[in-house]
Formats: sequence, structure tokens, C-alpha cells
Amino acid sequence: MSFAEPVTLKGQHATLEPLTLAHEAEAIEAVKDGELWQLWYTSIPEPGRMRAEIERRLGLQDKGSMLPFAVRNASGRLVGMTTYMNIDAVHQRVEIGSTWTAKSAQRGPLNTECKLMLLTHAFEQLGCIAVEFRTHFFNQQSRRAIERLGAKLDGILRSHQRTPNGALRDTCVYSIVASEWPAVKAHLRFQLDKPR
Repeated sequence: MSFAEPVTLKGQHATLEPLTLAHEAEAIEAVKDGELWQLWYTSIPEPGRMRAEIERRLGLQDKGSMLPFAVRNASGRLVGMTTYMNIDAVHQRVEIGSTWTAKSAQRGPLNTECKLMLLTHAFEQLGCIAVEFRTHFFNQQSRRAIERLGAKLDGILRSHQRTPNGALRDTCVYSIVASEWPAVKAHLRFQLDKPR
């Protein structure tokens, strides 16, 4: 199976479907929920740039370096986007990133289930040896969420890149390797199955 081949992943709380230009209007409404583009330490598209962002992601998919998804909640409403990015099919590695979730869909089971589905597909269908996550040093919410998944901090890339406002970003790099996947999977299933 190709790393960039579109696939739909369906769970109880979320569905990940291949991103298309037809998602633009719904994505604009979702990103307005919390005005996510105003977080200085992220690169989330503002409503007027959504089409260009979808086109960018689809262009990277055409080159084989990204597999973008639209994220729907259990009721079918589009609530965000996520991707496999920096695909390295030769060395069987992907990064899960370029993720954003509408504010009203945060802090519930949706993100945990999305990560479980993406990790399951990466390790069990694509045969990945490692899955990586990256985030801004100051994005504490994202860092805590990545750590709750069971990913381990590999290191911090200092002055790694520029943020949209021109500031230098220190990037925290996390990963889960194949030998850790059974324990991480059991942990994520436990998190999803426990009463809320």
C-alpha cells in the first residue's frame, strides 16, 4: 500500500476522510470555532486562506510526501484536519501533523481516537518503524496531548524555523517506535474505553 494513497479511517467518535477541495466551506466554518489561526505559535489557516491551504496539502500528496485528511466528529460535522506528512516510504516513517481541531471538539475522545486510527494504520498497514510528532516549544497544550499518547521526546530543534509572525521556533520532536506500539495501542484503547 502506498503511503500517500487516500484511505478513509472510521471510528466511534471520528472519521478521517481524504481531504478534497469540496471540504473548503466546512473547513472555514470549523476554523472559525475558536479563531484558531490567531494562536501565534501555530500555522493554522485563516478562513480566507483555507482554499490555498487545501491546495497546498493536495499538491504535497501528489508528490507523495503528504496524505491529508478532513476530520469529522460522530455527528458528521467537519471539525478539523490532520495529515501524514514528511512521508519517508523508503525508511518507513511518517509524521502525524499539520493538525488542527475546532475548539468545541477539543478535550474529548475525538483527538485520541484520531491518533489511534492514524497510528494503527501507520504501524499495522503501512509497516512503519516509527511515527513522529512535532510541535512548537510553547504549544504546551499540544505537547501534553502528544505525551499523553505515549510518544517520547527525542529532542528539541532550536531555532528550527520561522513562525508566521517571523519569530524563531524551537521544535519539540517526539516519536513512537514500532516496538512501543503494542503498549501505546493498549493505553489509547484504555483511554477511549474508560467512562468519561
